[in-house]
Amino acid sequence: MDSVLHHRGRIGSRTLLLTTAAVPLTGWAVHAVALHKRLAATRKDPLTGLLRRDAYTARARRLLARHGDDTAVVMVDADRFKAINDSLGHAAGDTVLAALAARLTAWAGPRAVVGRLGGDEFAAVLPLPAPLLEQCLAQLVRLLYSPVVLDDGRTVDVAASVGAATPDTVGVQDLSLLQRAADAALYDGKHSGRAHVATAAHTTVPSINGRRAGRSGTAAWGWVA
Repeated sequence: MDSVLHHRGRIGSRTLLLTTAAVPLTGWAVHAVALHKRLAATRKDPLTGLLRRDAYTARARRLLARHGDDTAVVMVDADRFKAINDSLGHAAGDTVLAALAARLTAWAGPRAVVGRLGGDEFAAVLPLPAPLLEQCLAQLVRLLYSPVVLDDGRTVDVAASVGAATPDTVGVQDLSLLQRAADAALYDGKHSGRAHVATAAHTTVPSINGRRAGRSGTAAWGWVA
C-alpha cells in the first residue's frame, strides 16, 4: 500500500513539475507570436500593405536568382498624384495609392514580390517569360488607368507610368541595375499611356527625376524605410 502511494506521489510530483514548466513556455509562445506580428508589420507599408524596402529587396533578389532571365522588374509611378492630393485632399490621395497598390499586386500574382519604394512609386519583381512581357504590361497599364471610387462616392481619374526591365534584354541580373533601367524606361514614356521596356543603355542613366546614383554606382531612391 505504501509503495502504491509512493508511486502515485511520484507521478503527481512529475505532473506538477511538467505543468509548472509549461506555464512560462506558454508565455514565451504568446510573446513569440506577438513579436512575429510586430516584425511582420515593420516589413509592410501600413497604407498599402506592400513590402517596405528591406523585405522587398531581400525577396526580390532571391526571386531573381531563382528565375534568372525569365524574370521582369517593373517600376510604377503614379501620374499627377500631387494634383489629386492638392485638389481632393490627402485622404483621397491615400485611397488612390492603396488602389494602385492593390491593382499592381493582383496583376503581378502570388509568386511576385511587390513593394512600395516611395510616396507614389512602386515596384514588382515577378516570373514572366519574355514572349508574354508586352501583352502583360499592356494589361497592367489598363488596370492602372481605371478610375478609383473614393469613400464618399466620387470618382477620380487616375493614371500611372510603367517601365520594365528583364535580365535578358538589359544583360544583368543585379536588382539595382534592373530597377535603374526600368525607371529610366518609365521616364522615357512618362504620361504616354504605354509601358516602356528598358534596353542595356538604360542602365547607364545617371539620374532620373532627382533620384541620384549612390556611391557604389547603383541607383538610390527615396525609399520608404
